[in-house]
Amino acid sequence: MIGNGPVGQTTALLLARWGVPVLLLDGRPERDLVGSKAICQQRDVLDVWEAVGAGRRIAAEGVTWTTARTFHRDRELFAYSMADPGRSAFPPFVNISQARTEEILDERIAAETLIDVRWGHRVTGIAQDDDGVTLTVEGRDDVRADYAVACAGARGDDIRRMLGVGFGGHSFDDRFLICDIRADMPGWAQERRFYFDPEWNPGRQVLIHPCPGSTFRIDWQVPGDYDLAAEESSGALDARIRAIIGDQPYEIVWKSVYRFHSRVADRMRVGRVLLAGDCAHLVSPFGARGLNSGVGDAENAAWKLAFVLHGWAGEELLESYHDERHAAALENIAVTTATMDFLVPQTDEQHHRRRSVLQAAATDPAVRAQVDSGRLAEPFWYVDSPLTTPAATRPFTGRPPRGDVPPAGPGILAPDVPVSVTGSSCGRFRELARDGVLLLTTDGVDLDPSGDAVDTGAPVRILRLAEIDVTGVLAEALDARPGEVWVIRPDAYVAAVLTDVAEVPAAVNRALGQPAAERILPGAVT
Repeated sequence: MIGNGPVGQTTALLLARWGVPVLLLDGRPERDLVGSKAICQQRDVLDVWEAVGAGRRIAAEGVTWTTARTFHRDRELFAYSMADPGRSAFPPFVNISQARTEEILDERIAAETLIDVRWGHRVTGIAQDDDGVTLTVEGRDDVRADYAVACAGARGDDIRRMLGVGFGGHSFDDRFLICDIRADMPGWAQERRFYFDPEWNPGRQVLIHPCPGSTFRIDWQVPGDYDLAAEESSGALDARIRAIIGDQPYEIVWKSVYRFHSRVADRMRVGRVLLAGDCAHLVSPFGARGLNSGVGDAENAAWKLAFVLHGWAGEELLESYHDERHAAALENIAVTTATMDFLVPQTDEQHHRRRSVLQAAATDPAVRAQVDSGRLAEPFWYVDSPLTTPAATRPFTGRPPRGDVPPAGPGILAPDVPVSVTGSSCGRFRELARDGVLLLTTDGVDLDPSGDAVDTGAPVRILRLAEIDVTGVLAEALDARPGEVWVIRPDAYVAAVLTDVAEVPAAVNRALGQPAAERILPGAVT
């Protein structure tokens, strides 16, 4: 693993969960626990972290919010809450500093004997052959591994250059000023607020997020030539803050100015190296799609590497990592670019549309859907993945309205609901799914556990819906129908919904990338 940020940490922990030894390298001398950085952790990401024993703790320490409010100047345009497709163990979003998240993940890593963390290991060269990857480390011995995952963050230019990977896109001229402010702001602790053109930042935007410890993260959009030092010395920064919080005591916990980017790697798999997180894609911050998408990369990479290393699937399964996560990155680029076109119009036509939409939205509810303050992070839908078997009876209905989720079906993340399994400690459906490939059958289906459907070498489990869903919550969330077999991947995504038992073996093989029959000896990942 190249890079010990939250995406690298998550990938390492998930690989260790599958019994894969991991070497985690980072060029820094130690962890830099400064600033809030990526604060907004989405429900399904917390669920992934819970798979490695950290999700509930992160959620408990963070600030829970369920409502997103959007204002134009001093007038609220709308507010919406996030849907829950089932009865999730986690709230839609939890705010907690990236630094604290990293500390919690570090504690989990320290408890894992399969993870070896090495600080002060800057990778300066990557070479590959048919048997593995050799990493040149500055001032140290070379490192040899079966595969590598590059999680080198936004400054991963050297890693991408070594791999010959392009990083197309553009950077925005406007900048953003971030201040983490500790102050007493009653009524603001459970909601995210977005302001278009407020009188205290005319012509631009302000985003306010609650954080633990009576701290609020405030992002101001500022001009490209903004000078933080000059504003501090003149007293203008104090005036900027007091325009929002009023005349009360406050403390600046952290402050920074950054320019954001919209870029994606042209390849997320280069032979035996996978790119993940900010090393593979950068998006504007509106919608909290950076770290949340990076954790999606981590889980996708981890189960596929584990299955290949254990000999449960052929190496061709790894190409689907690029197929699926590159598509997810492009979706994030499309969503955030549309937001930026609305927030920072580049043409006269875009300026006119923004003005007319914001003015009309104050009185016309039908126009409010066009107000784009950022579509919040959500799991990607692998409906076009080579691992997904389409179902004519359950077509993908397209991108749902903000805050909603698509109906359950092929390519969609399965809902997280309570279940009951005799002799098992699992209490949630996704916990069951993450043990391997799960075949879930409804009434009228007789699937032989000793048949071809499970003759893959991979861990496959067959469960009857009626036996685990005593409350009917899962059946309702899936809209399950008699005569169906649901094929669930190890990352809890639905690979297929079948009505013909004879099609199950092909769907399972497809979900595993048509695994080779020959077994591969287990190895290690760096």
